[in-house]
Amino acid sequence: MTDGSDTRTASERSGAVVLLSGGMDSATAAYEALDHGYEIHALHASYGQRTEDRECECARRIAGLLEASDFLRVETDHLARIGASSLTDENVGVADADLGSDEIPSSYVPFRNANLLSMAVSYAEATGCEAVFVGAHSEDFSGYPDCRPEFFEAFERLVADGTKPDTDISIEAPFVERSKTEIAERGVELEVPYEHTWSCYRESEPACGTCDACAYRLQAFQRIGVRDPIPYAERPSYLED
Repeated sequence: MTDGSDTRTASERSGAVVLLSGGMDSATAAYEALDHGYEIHALHASYGQRTEDRECECARRIAGLLEASDFLRVETDHLARIGASSLTDENVGVADADLGSDEIPSSYVPFRNANLLSMAVSYAEATGCEAVFVGAHSEDFSGYPDCRPEFFEAFERLVADGTKPDTDISIEAPFVERSKTEIAERGVELEVPYEHTWSCYRESEPACGTCDACAYRLQAFQRIGVRDPIPYAERPSYLED
């Protein structure tokens, strides 16, 4: 959150497209972008995920609270049609959390971030924005190959080669070397309204509390001693013994 020292108008500030999923990571990334003085252009993608309506509702609410200059919802079903992910394929069940696993989880959507970043870069180039923000973090890239720092670095090089010569768009993943717990700490510091975010892979209300997304989120709040403000069907303890 800005401290009031930046007195520039929206038209005077640099623009940033934020991939605003409706979850806590992207919301924190959006508030981080705002804290760095960017004018926010929110991009939300609905691609057939199980909780897409609730995610979109949360993304719109966050964009409104940020006073984003625009909110663009892109609806595409190609990732759902491709399938092979428990987020989009009804034939693949959402597994319970296994925080100690090194395997790529069933919730991995094949090459999703390349799809989303491509749309965000198109939006950024069309609107003259200088950055694209994404909320990926270190615990993501342990399971999702398209959340690794190397992926974002490579994608930024692709952007430089694939846009107009006078276009300069950076790919910003401010939490890519941080844990979910550190995101929660930073979000509390920035006063991110986490009550208006949604992370559950299974349900739109209440959150299940037992899928990977719920487990990592609850664990992060439990580690910093703050109660997660969204409703859960179950609130297991994910603190280590």
